[in-house]
Amino acid sequence: MKIAGNWNYPTTIKFGAGRIDELAAAAKSLGMSRPLVVTDPVLAGMPMVKSMLHRLQEAGLHPAIFSAIKPNPVATNVEDGIAVLRSGKHDGVIAVGGGSALDAGKVIAFMAGQTRPMWDFEDIGDWWTRADPKGIFPIIAVPTTAGTGSEVGRAGVITDETTHTKKVIFHPLMMPKITICDPALTAGMPPFLTAGTGMDALAHCLEAYCGPFYHPMADGIAVEGMRLVKENLVRAYRDGSDIDARAHMMSAAAMGATAFQKALGAMHALSHPVGSHYDTHHGMTNAVFMPYVLVFNRPAIEAKIERVAAYLGLQPSFPAFLDWVMQLRSDLKVPHTLKAFGVDDRKFELLSEMSPKDPTAGGNPVPLDVAASRRLFEAAYVGKV
Repeated sequence: MKIAGNWNYPTTIKFGAGRIDELAAAAKSLGMSRPLVVTDPVLAGMPMVKSMLHRLQEAGLHPAIFSAIKPNPVATNVEDGIAVLRSGKHDGVIAVGGGSALDAGKVIAFMAGQTRPMWDFEDIGDWWTRADPKGIFPIIAVPTTAGTGSEVGRAGVITDETTHTKKVIFHPLMMPKITICDPALTAGMPPFLTAGTGMDALAHCLEAYCGPFYHPMADGIAVEGMRLVKENLVRAYRDGSDIDARAHMMSAAAMGATAFQKALGAMHALSHPVGSHYDTHHGMTNAVFMPYVLVFNRPAIEAKIERVAAYLGLQPSFPAFLDWVMQLRSDLKVPHTLKAFGVDDRKFELLSEMSPKDPTAGGNPVPLDVAASRRLFEAAYVGKV
């Protein structure tokens, strides 16, 4: 292992119940007078978002809303949002919601001042340097779920509808200037979303920790993020009004996204093509794949898993950690197989070819090729851990 790396850490985070009251002041501090609130169609009609718009107006701002976003946002969603931002002469983006809305909002703010096509800024090499940084609008992120951690990320995942491929659009200035993490905003999340987003946070922490690169700071954040998930996810799932558990899960989500600058891996490389073809919930898809990928990676990660198991209060062994993951999935009603999740096997050949090409595949501790991907898809389909 080469002891070298490039490390980056998040932005200004206003954390705590009630911090949403500071939204208007945050917008003004970034010079916004006509912010575009980007959210999803469900949240757009909820009192939470209506209250945000009202408070912005009371503060003398002139907000508008854009909500034409799919659960797995596509290029058309971004293009439509850019058109709204430009036609309304907006001067910043407030992205509100889960990973879909946050990713779309960030990419809209990024692309609104660019002249090149969006795919020219895919996270490949130094493609991000093609962008005009002066054309990137300021972004405020307001997460309403506790999973993706997009609120502290410098990228957005957008699906290319022509190829059914999820692509990562990246630029350092896509990092929100201010993030407002108010756990009270997550209190209304239904159990399914609490489980799926929470398992996404766990997947981020776990894959970052197991990644083969040198990043001890990310490792430390990932380990503590896993502890917060272990102690709070089931609590939040069983009692959505448990604000303390919600707060700790919101922290775990941001920690996972901070840590995965180090690496992601096969959980995501398998999940992304499934999501792009079947429109499944991303976090829940990661949760389905989690034990199968753990066993696949065992030869390379066993010592690491023993250490984190001890930190989590488990027996310091790989089987004990795997048992905990299996029990957690059961407690959260995560489907054990792709078949039970509603995914059939007709596209396994195509999905197996797509997975190794996913940008997250290179961070897996065991090389992921087409044959290995096919074995993992088949194992997850029949439930053979």
